Amino acid sequence: MNYTIFATGFGWIAVAGSEQGLSRITLPQTNREEALGYIAGLAPQPVADSSFFGDLILRLQGYFKGERVEFPDALDLRGSTPFQRNVWALTRAIPYGETRTYGWIAKEIGLPRAGRAVGQALARNRFPIVVPCHRVVASDGSLGGFSNGLETKRRLLALESGVM
Repeated sequence: MNYTIFATGFGWIAVAGSEQGLSRITLPQTNREEALGYIAGLAPQPVADSSFFGDLILRLQGYFKGERVEFPDALDLRGSTPFQRNVWALTRAIPYGETRTYGWIAKEIGLPRAGRAVGQALARNRFPIVVPCHRVVASDGSLGGFSNGLETKRRLLALESGVM
């Protein structure tokens, strides 16, 4: 397992990956140690190696500066369920600056009554920003939930809308 930790305009992010792809990305944290805590224990002897991730760090830093960037990176989906994979794949396709609802995703994957399950799958998203779960909102337009708090979700949506 390889990892790196770096600063963005929103805070510190940790990224971990294997030969299969990205294993985990943290949302911005207040300091380096906090970010490291989110990936500690993923592997017995992780290797600090930013070069392993190619230009992902630059793309993430650009994203947090308000740049529109793509994240076609492979994901290491080991340990995820087929349902999570379907939800994450559809969420990944939501265009920059747009939102969809939990119910919309449920309907698109053929389970129109699974809005809550979609929310639970997104709560387990190990790849925020790359799988942009912040772009999924409640059917009434409210933000719904977010693992890093609603203020972070609000900030990410504002960043993408050009309001920041």
